[in-house]
Amino acid sequence: MIHEVFMPALSSTMTEGKIVSWEKAPGDKVAKGETILIVESDKADMDVESFNEGYMAAIVVDAGGSAAVGSTIALIAETEAEIEAAKAQAAGLGGGASAPAATAPASAAAPVAAPAAAAPSNGASAPAASPSGRTIASPRAKKLAKELKVDLSGLKGSGPNGRIVAEDVERAAGRTPAAAPAPIAAPVAAPAAVAPAAAVAPLPPMPGQAVAMTTLQKAVVNNMMVSLSVPTFRVGYSITTDKLDTLYKQVKSKGVTMTALLAKAVALSLRKHPVVNAAYAPDAIAYRSDINIAVAVAMPDGGLITPVLKNADQVDLYSLSRNWQDLVTRARSKQLQPDEYTTGTFTLSNLGMFGVDRFDAILPPGQGAILAVGASKPTVVATDDGLLGVKRVMQVNLTADHRIIYGADSAGFLRDLAALIEGDVQSLTL
Repeated sequence: MIHEVFMPALSSTMTEGKIVSWEKAPGDKVAKGETILIVESDKADMDVESFNEGYMAAIVVDAGGSAAVGSTIALIAETEAEIEAAKAQAAGLGGGASAPAATAPASAAAPVAAPAAAAPSNGASAPAASPSGRTIASPRAKKLAKELKVDLSGLKGSGPNGRIVAEDVERAAGRTPAAAPAPIAAPVAAPAAVAPAAAVAPLPPMPGQAVAMTTLQKAVVNNMMVSLSVPTFRVGYSITTDKLDTLYKQVKSKGVTMTALLAKAVALSLRKHPVVNAAYAPDAIAYRSDINIAVAVAMPDGGLITPVLKNADQVDLYSLSRNWQDLVTRARSKQLQPDEYTTGTFTLSNLGMFGVDRFDAILPPGQGAILAVGASKPTVVATDDGLLGVKRVMQVNLTADHRIIYGADSAGFLRDLAALIEGDVQSLTL
């Protein structure tokens, strides 16, 4: 029997996936539950396992290609005798280009296999160990580590952003990496091959050039288009941050970030205003049982992602900061799980770190409100005794879904947020 491998839906918003790399080549034996490819969804790179046992017969969509969710991207044959039939079936699906690689002689196959082995580290970059202690390694490296009994936790990766690759495991086990001779031999046998390899490196965009969007950028576009159908309104508020700035100086050395402080303050204020943490449902208001603060983070290759600080009102400030640093590290190396960026109930967007005075944020789908935070700057203000003084003032703007949140709701939330930041700010550390 021939089994189709479909492009999986790795998140509720994913409509298309990009293949970062294939972990199996045509002709390779495949075990059930074994990782066969790495897919870039809208906001993360994830391992995809095989549901069937057999042989990788044909690859319909090559590494670097994209396919719609549910479409066929490869074929697995249960027996070697069925491989040729699978190749013919793949040709009918538009996958004829992958068949020659399987039938090529061994000497020609080597140059093809070398990039495939390196692809996981290039496409799914991540630090070897995140702040939470989680070890990041390619599927091939993990498998090899089990075979050679190598502990990955103390291993330094040589892949992009420190990701552990198979060669690192082999060196740790005292073996010469098997893939090492191939890159050396290829240039000697055919020096001209170096030039095409250099041409593969992406060039910076040039003026007048149209550059295709990444999968993440397309996802952002789709989300923004959905937001156009929601009637929103905006409310601004000026908050004095002298006490917050003083607290930040006190706790910064302990690893606390300003993002964690703001998220904590927002979460505690949402406790008093559950409707601002709610979402619109057809003819109903969906009140959330958790307060999960999503925070917008710009991605290095374009687009943005919103890692989620779950139960931010219940987690202490120091743990919240550690969680945030871990989320950002893994977000920028595309290692977040879907529930780590899709479960926000309220979003915080802080451009104040870039010196922006004020801005309006676009409401994310499925949420009731988003808070845009501007920079805290010295400002001449009138003091309580009627004199002029200089205080640090931060402008915040709330964008709300007017179907469920009204002006009084927004004003009440912002008033309580300001009272917390300007008053009992020490309560954020409890």
